[in-house]
Amino acid sequence: MFVIPEFIDVGGPWRVLPLGIHDATLEEVEERFATNQQRKKLFRGFIKACKSLKSAGCSVLYLDGSYTTEAPYPQDYDVCWNPLGVDETKLDPVFYDFSNGRQKQKAKYGGEFFLSSAKADGSHLFIQYFQTDKVTGQEKGIIRIYL
Repeated sequence: MFVIPEFIDVGGPWRVLPLGIHDATLEEVEERFATNQQRKKLFRGFIKACKSLKSAGCSVLYLDGSYTTEAPYPQDYDVCWNPLGVDETKLDPVFYDFSNGRQKQKAKYGGEFFLSSAKADGSHLFIQYFQTDKVTGQEKGIIRIYL
């Protein structure tokens, strides 16, 4: 059993996870973050995505976005997933569809998905990029889940 740490204030609109990659189970993510109807709906989509990624061979992913903050009603969540061991013939093609602001990903799963090894901003990999608060530029934490 892991313990998701308490939120900290980095000066943005919502408190965030402290710096680091914090391991959690899906059950712990549900207990900590699926706290109202909007968050529960997003969690259901996240579970559906996890099952799909796992069936293609994905063994680890990283959860981020306003879902992992104190924001009461996040609109989505962000995930970067490790492609190591993934059989692309079994992977839902929507995970590679970045058109229209990743609209098909959001419609199917409620979140946005990126390769952990891809560059987010031309210089940082998504796994690094996710560890920076977009409002303040301060470092923050993310959640790692082994599928």
